[in-house]
Amino acid sequence: MNRLAIGAVLVLCPSLAAAQAITTEVDVTAGVSTENVSAGATQIRAMGEGPGAVRFFAEAAWGARYFPASRPQSPTDVFGAAYPYQNRAQVIEAYGERTFRPGGGLVGVRAGRFRTPFGISARSDHAYAGFMRAPMIRYDDYFALSNNFLEHGADVIVGAPQAYFEASVGRPSDVGTVQRRPGFDTVLRGQAYYRSAIVGVSHYRAMPYQPEYFAKGRAVFTGVDVRWMYDGIQLRGEFLSGRPFDGTTTTGGYIDLMVHRVGMGPVTAVARLERLDYDTIPEFVLFARRALAGARIRIPGGLTAQIAAGHQWRQQIQRDRTAFDLAITYSLRRDIDTRRP
Repeated sequence: MNRLAIGAVLVLCPSLAAAQAITTEVDVTAGVSTENVSAGATQIRAMGEGPGAVRFFAEAAWGARYFPASRPQSPTDVFGAAYPYQNRAQVIEAYGERTFRPGGGLVGVRAGRFRTPFGISARSDHAYAGFMRAPMIRYDDYFALSNNFLEHGADVIVGAPQAYFEASVGRPSDVGTVQRRPGFDTVLRGQAYYRSAIVGVSHYRAMPYQPEYFAKGRAVFTGVDVRWMYDGIQLRGEFLSGRPFDGTTTTGGYIDLMVHRVGMGPVTAVARLERLDYDTIPEFVLFARRALAGARIRIPGGLTAQIAAGHQWRQQIQRDRTAFDLAITYSLRRDIDTRRP
């Protein structure tokens, strides 16, 4: 585990052992796709609350994709929704946080190693939600952001529960196939909700992950995200626009539909429409479109199945224009009361 992440957690939470309760979770996943790739992954998490109402969260993950010998490392973004698949164990997040409520307001402080807080960015938003592919605007090497971007730094929230402003400053600590160059990253974000709707606006500045000899300047993106929920139906989406480095532009977004009504039992239906436009010199431009549809099915005994079909048009970003994906996850959760002798 990175020493900086450990230190930041210990500063905010000096005695994890004194926490009254620690929750541990383990997810083990196996998957297969018609793109001639299979995968396995394991995530381990621990979370709880220590003295002074300081919460802590730590997560490690291992994932690997396997390709047939006849087609090694075929281009694909399957099984990359929220974790890297590089065949090695890595610390994903490790932070401490504290929330204050002065005069009915909201002040939150987080420090350590955490996901870049741009738009819809939490692990639970993308992992095991029914999609086995990250949105194109959030996948490594698609000239926008990545769900594998991590920050070593601090994040502050100020406002009220209904509307707040967030500022994050850190240095990159990415775990995916792309690594941003050293430098300070900043994210500014505002979020508000009214009844069943949540709306957020984010602004991001960081060093590019492309090589310095041709990627000059900084990566700069501004995005809008919306979530609406009503009677077992959730609509959410993000749209961003900006540049991965000087002289280029990336615009794109996605809309997700998730449906879980009472009569559907253990099944949650999901669907996504998305686009990505990367504009640069003619030989490297990318204008991709994709549609996904699938389901998450809860099975007794701690099992969850995910099945999805996807089709892309315009330019291709992976090997097959149409693909079918399947994954099975076993989850185990345990609460540990540290007050017991």
